[in-house]
Amino acid sequence: MDVTIFGSGYVGLVTGACLAEVGNQVLCVDVDADKIALLNNGGVPIYEPGLDDLITKNSKAGRLRFSTDPEEGVAHGLFQFIAVGTPPDEDGSADLRHVLAVAKTIGEHMTGYRVIVDKSTVPVGTADRVAETVRSAQHESGRSVEFDVVSNPEFLKEGAAIDDFMRPDRIIVGTDNPRTAELLRALYAPFNRNHDRVMMMSIRSAELTKYAANAMLATKISFMNELSNIAEAVGADIEMVRIGIGSDPRIGYQFIYPGCGYGGSCFPKDVRALERTARAKGYQAELLQAVEAVNDRQKDLLFNKIERHFEGALNDKTFALWGLAFKPNTDDMREASSRRLMEQLWSAGARVRAFDPVATEEAERIYGKRADLELVENRMDAVEGADALVIVTEWSEFRSPDFAALSTQLGSAVIFDGRNLFDPAQVTAAGLTYVSIGREPACVA
Repeated sequence: MDVTIFGSGYVGLVTGACLAEVGNQVLCVDVDADKIALLNNGGVPIYEPGLDDLITKNSKAGRLRFSTDPEEGVAHGLFQFIAVGTPPDEDGSADLRHVLAVAKTIGEHMTGYRVIVDKSTVPVGTADRVAETVRSAQHESGRSVEFDVVSNPEFLKEGAAIDDFMRPDRIIVGTDNPRTAELLRALYAPFNRNHDRVMMMSIRSAELTKYAANAMLATKISFMNELSNIAEAVGADIEMVRIGIGSDPRIGYQFIYPGCGYGGSCFPKDVRALERTARAKGYQAELLQAVEAVNDRQKDLLFNKIERHFEGALNDKTFALWGLAFKPNTDDMREASSRRLMEQLWSAGARVRAFDPVATEEAERIYGKRADLELVENRMDAVEGADALVIVTEWSEFRSPDFAALSTQLGSAVIFDGRNLFDPAQVTAAGLTYVSIGREPACVA
């Protein structure tokens, strides 16, 4: 099938590469000429395991192309995917300017039937606004061409997006047209062979499903972080509690790891957007407000522990940071806990020496060259000469360090673990003080 994807960011590139991989002819369109030039020259503007190989393979095979020409894009695909960003507006609601701009472009250039697929995460009712925008653009152009608008939200985890697309848990399709439903079934048939994963529903239900899924996962994280703070207050160990409650199949072990707050491009934005959607309809979503508030407070936790341990004397101290990305297997630092912590440390007069397996370039892009930030090439370079080690992202390579070496290299022989990676007894046996989440008081050598 011929597929056009507007937007060559995270969702657009993964969607395009995976659809091309199963034999479709895919054209990705983006207004960013530099990004398109990079892609046409064999580069990839984002880090996602396996994506560069998939793009290279399908580009060489002629199934995946990149262009800045929107008219070419509208002419190419029966399916017109909208996969552009929906950043938070000033009030926290989703900003639909880019989505509606693409809809206008499709309406202006469309000469035959098209299926317009909302792949971006958008508020309930967006499909209606897209359809209205397309009709208005057609009217201004003197055309009247049939089209349908479908909601087909993505459920891609950064760091595992290729596998999520190729082996999906579910394929949500929101449509009120049986013909369009069958077209989407045909498009997704290669990903649906083992058993039927396609779930057809109303358009508004599909739009809400995406927000509901992310809000549910964010709620589990904030609830666990709230419990971790209670555990500290009462002298319990949150890791033991986690195992105890996770053994209940109604709860399970996923997304109940305490830590220093969630970040990224999805959870923070989508929780806020859903809460603002509810508020616009006159409903106060108090639970969603609490999820956001708990997460915001949790991002201060590491700094508060550091400040308490050093009795406020942070000026001229150097802190080694392991992890900059908001989660492992990505270079995404949007709303990452590392950013809050680094900025707090700098405000207190401290220096940061940081290592991340893939996100150092992104950190340099965000912060530029600073005297109080050194980005290094391996984890032990970050530690050498530092006063303390702070673990912010749970990369696999951080899980089994040489604690004896850390004990000799850290000036204050203390680890602040924002992800509870280690056994406290093992750390303290090496002569280190270990400060983690939900296990207070601190474990002292």
